[in-house]
Amino acid sequence: MDIDSLLTFDRGRSLFLPAHGRGAALPKELKQLLKNRAGIWDLPELPGIGGPLDAHGAVFISQKRSAVGMGADRCWYGINGATGLLQAALFSMARPGQAVLMPRNVHRSLIQACALSDLNPLLFDVPFLSDRGHVVPPDEMWIQEVLDELPIEGVEVGAVVLVNPTYHGYASDLEPLVKIFHQRGWPVLVDEAHGAHFASGIKKQLPASGLSVGADLIVHSLHKSAAGLVQTAVLWQQGDLVDPIAVERSISWVQTSSPSALLLASCEAAIRDLTRPSGQRKLIARIDDARHIATRLRELGLPLLPNQDPLRLILHTAILGISGFEADDWLIQHRVVAELPEPGCLTFCLGLADQKGLIRLLKRGWDSLVVKNSGREPFKPFLAPPIPRLAVPSMSCSAAWRSKVKTISLNDSVGRISADLICPYPPGIPMLIPGEVLDQKRVEWLLEQKRLWPNLISPQLRVVS
Repeated sequence: MDIDSLLTFDRGRSLFLPAHGRGAALPKELKQLLKNRAGIWDLPELPGIGGPLDAHGAVFISQKRSAVGMGADRCWYGINGATGLLQAALFSMARPGQAVLMPRNVHRSLIQACALSDLNPLLFDVPFLSDRGHVVPPDEMWIQEVLDELPIEGVEVGAVVLVNPTYHGYASDLEPLVKIFHQRGWPVLVDEAHGAHFASGIKKQLPASGLSVGADLIVHSLHKSAAGLVQTAVLWQQGDLVDPIAVERSISWVQTSSPSALLLASCEAAIRDLTRPSGQRKLIARIDDARHIATRLRELGLPLLPNQDPLRLILHTAILGISGFEADDWLIQHRVVAELPEPGCLTFCLGLADQKGLIRLLKRGWDSLVVKNSGREPFKPFLAPPIPRLAVPSMSCSAAWRSKVKTISLNDSVGRISADLICPYPPGIPMLIPGEVLDQKRVEWLLEQKRLWPNLISPQLRVVS
């Protein structure tokens, strides 16, 4: 099929991103806009419209209004996804040669940003759940143990990155972490791509947003956790630890000079939907529905794992000896399309659309899969990556990325310096980054990951020659 045919193909129940559920939950303004004559909205930066970096025009006014509505000092709309704004944020926080303290489950875009700007990722390990192979955000005690490893000779920390929530909806209490880092004078960027709805202000026992606990820069993906179109995002800035002029200069390096007027309008509409009463009522209804769905599915015997985001359901397939990839293939045949298959789990994004009838669909599909695979043994615990609590690559990311390389077998890579970023996508979490030295335990672990992630990890690796 051609691409245009695939865009309208009926896939069944859509439990994947974007969160608007194939248009069902798009803001009313955007629905109306898209009903107009085809392409009428495809406009350049006309004087009356402007763009995210202009000091005039409708986009400038809209960004000011959004910042006020969310309680931030400044905001910039992004049309290169959360990726572009995360990279711009990092560029603006630290100087070349400095280190950025970041968790192991950071998105690959930030490792690439380090390589581009000659920043050194100072990676700290995060708690690992061996029954499912997931990591979760650290708490205050964990971060204190990480900081006990400092200082490291020759390493100057310039900024901090936190990921909250994770792709799977795990979240921790951000407020004490931000305070700890601010006491050291370090600005904090929160990758909250999957948690825009946390910042909505509704009272539904959601985790606190980085916006409400004083983080300096916060990035939301508006298609992952709000009602925006794909590629829409927003960067919020508050406080005085990060210069907004530096942020704007950095955005200009990674965003197009010809932004889509349609996507900019989608940014505005998605943020407005998070803050106005009608949009908040819709979000509250979806969260209430999601909690009911999860409770009922558990009562019916589906092995759902606990997390902090009610709009994400994690089906624990490993407990019955079934891989998430097998479960995904099976459920697709039963017209249920999930967001994220993994070796031991299958994650569904309920999004902002009505999920009437989902309980029956999932129960029927899961039961038939269990019958088909009866008698299997539960998977053994997944192996945590054999990495230290805190580590900096032996060679800078930038140098390793740009070095002359040699391609060798992963089996033969012990003692070599990686020039590759090994990162099954999604969710985009690096297993190995440029500049890291591979020891025997790390290679054995990577070979095990290759077995678990079929066709997503190459048997070969580029190393510094």
